[in-house]
Amino acid sequence: MKSMTNYPFYNESWLEIPENSDFPLYNIPFGMAWLPGKKLHAVSRIGDDVIDLDMLCHSGYFKDINLGVDDCFHQKTLNNFISLGRETAGKVRTRIAEIFESTNSTLKDNADLKKQVIIGIDKVKMAMPILPGDYTDFYSSIEHATNVGKMFRDPANALLPNWRHLPVGYHGRSSSIVVSGTPLHRPMGQVKTNESENPVFIPTQELDFELEMAFITCNSTKLGDSIPVQQAEDHIFGMVLFNDMSARDIQRWEYVPLGPFLSKSFGSVISPWIVTMDALEPFRTEGPAQTPEVLPYLKFKGPKNFDISLEAAIQPEKSVEYIVCKTNFRYMYWNMSQQLAHQTINGCNINVADIYASGTISGPEPGSFGSLLEIAWKGTQPIKLTDGSTRAFLEDGDTMVIRGYAQKDNLRIGFGDCVTKVLPAIKKIF
Repeated sequence: MKSMTNYPFYNESWLEIPENSDFPLYNIPFGMAWLPGKKLHAVSRIGDDVIDLDMLCHSGYFKDINLGVDDCFHQKTLNNFISLGRETAGKVRTRIAEIFESTNSTLKDNADLKKQVIIGIDKVKMAMPILPGDYTDFYSSIEHATNVGKMFRDPANALLPNWRHLPVGYHGRSSSIVVSGTPLHRPMGQVKTNESENPVFIPTQELDFELEMAFITCNSTKLGDSIPVQQAEDHIFGMVLFNDMSARDIQRWEYVPLGPFLSKSFGSVISPWIVTMDALEPFRTEGPAQTPEVLPYLKFKGPKNFDISLEAAIQPEKSVEYIVCKTNFRYMYWNMSQQLAHQTINGCNINVADIYASGTISGPEPGSFGSLLEIAWKGTQPIKLTDGSTRAFLEDGDTMVIRGYAQKDNLRIGFGDCVTKVLPAIKKIF
């Protein structure tokens, strides 16, 4: 792998790293994994190798970094580690990169320890990286909000009056957020069909994905406190891919007047690797111009968006995948700093390991729409997959795959895959 000396510690590694890997030596994400021997440890990843952080810690590699407790990396989640903040995580990330840099032989020449520290990705099972305290889902893509407004309201006035003045969001259900690879059953619920005068109780017929990203907080605040927009990133540990599964027909019946409820709480999926904000630093970019001028508490300085390429694919049970969307996180109208500032402006407290999802990320062109609701335009324009079958919404057996990576010059870092398989509904008998 090529050296990249203009980025900190981005040099050649003595580990083999495949070309265009999401996980070069510069990335150093954090996750949780079940390792051989049924050990659940905090881990990182370089190339196709998983790094056991608990083993590195107990071998003295982090002895001069204050991790609070000796078993920081031998917990059920990363919550304790994340609570140490971005500065401590940055020190750990730097140390890991030093250990695996090509000129460092301390671990490379220790054959016995090396076998315990480095495990192939195919030999581990990734686990939920955090125990989320709270979960907010925003609605921050102007293209997505406009498309939905055109479909369900007046096309000439697609955006509601408040949309350009504040980051619209709602409080979701954190208990139903699961890690990539966890299958989800098609939900059942009340649906008002065109053929029925009254609602009927059936499996959703309009199961959809939503291509999103989410950020995870590393600090807590007191009830009554607010986070200034320019200090918001101090509270953000890193990012994951996020698939906010949705039952559109259930949602259509239930959402007036308070918004989504059962149509969203049956399962959302995150990618297993948390990519730190430090790793994403080289990929900052300007966001869309915001008009009218926002209120003072939402005004910010400098580039707050990130250039992250995203794609979503559907893989039928007995066929190959078909890419249905390619978009980019840079399209977000409201950035993460504004979202967190708005979340707390009323004095709402935040917790360590809260999840804040972006909302569906859509671009300006049909090929960049981040949900089947938009791609198939409310079911009126079904898409044809590689095997010749068509989709207006997801079918049982379909697997959704969301991917994301950032690239600049010859530096590329990614998030891995966020995978969700649709299982049939569990029928409820009354």
